[in-house]
Amino acid sequence: MRLELSLACCDYDRTRAIFDGRVRVDGCELVATALEPEEAFHRAFKYEEFDVSELSLSSYTVQVARGEHRYAAIPAFVSRVFRHSGIYVRTDRGIARPQDLKGRTLGLPEYQMTANVWIRGMLQDEYGVRPSDVRWRNGGLEQPGREERTKLSLPPEIDLKAIAPGATLSAMLEAGELDGVLAARPPSCFTRGAPHVGRLFPDSRKAEQDYFRRTRIFPAMHVVGIRKALLAAHPWLAVNVMKAFVQAKALCWHELGQIGHLYNSLPWGVADFADARALMGEDYWSYGLEPNRHVLEAFTRYHHEQGLSPRKVSPEEMFAPAACDLSRI
Repeated sequence: MRLELSLACCDYDRTRAIFDGRVRVDGCELVATALEPEEAFHRAFKYEEFDVSELSLSSYTVQVARGEHRYAAIPAFVSRVFRHSGIYVRTDRGIARPQDLKGRTLGLPEYQMTANVWIRGMLQDEYGVRPSDVRWRNGGLEQPGREERTKLSLPPEIDLKAIAPGATLSAMLEAGELDGVLAARPPSCFTRGAPHVGRLFPDSRKAEQDYFRRTRIFPAMHVVGIRKALLAAHPWLAVNVMKAFVQAKALCWHELGQIGHLYNSLPWGVADFADARALMGEDYWSYGLEPNRHVLEAFTRYHHEQGLSPRKVSPEEMFAPAACDLSRI
């Protein structure tokens, strides 16, 4: 009898084979729901609705540090994004370089968002801008009422306050009530070309490529979590789920490289794929603990330095051990 599992994850190209049935989780019957990450996080962290779920790396790390995590992660990093493009500023405030953010008031949807952990870490390591150098204001980017998904206990030097109940970050940035916004999604005021709103790094692609050359870091955003109670009852589950995500990514890799017929709708997607591998390595979107140890060490250091975790979490304690030690032939 196959174990029935519910899965919540975004329908990425690298997970699509799980959704369309080309890849199965051995021993399981999968009930998969394609969700935007924010919804998957909300339903998993707040209500534990899914057996297997895409999880925010930062919110998960908060819970691991406190010993409160109800999911155990596998090192399948289904979302990775460089985040230099996620810093939006008022262009009429004399903010021309990262150091000009000191003393400013910046909005963000959640202080604990993984994207913002990476941005603040990059700003501190590369430009000397510490989290305590900025006034932080959190709230909904486009809809009022967004709150931190996990309760935080930040050090006193971090100035974090919620914006007004009916306000949004995008409207405040457009009105000049904020000096800038950090966000994974572009605020609508930026996308429709509101006056005096731009990116801190106008050529973000070049900035991100230069950052990778210096650090070899491709920031991981999300992991895949499995209910700890299920793993206790079925110890084989972590490896079987991990193998499925590895196989799905391998199919994606094959399709990205096909030029005889294009699997995606980008005219030069195959050339872009080759360029990415030339800069970042053949398996630049790597899964597994060891290939990503330097990424995780940087992230958990940032997480602790920014007051999100009371101690630095070690990469080993974040993942189900068996999923980090797959057999080889």
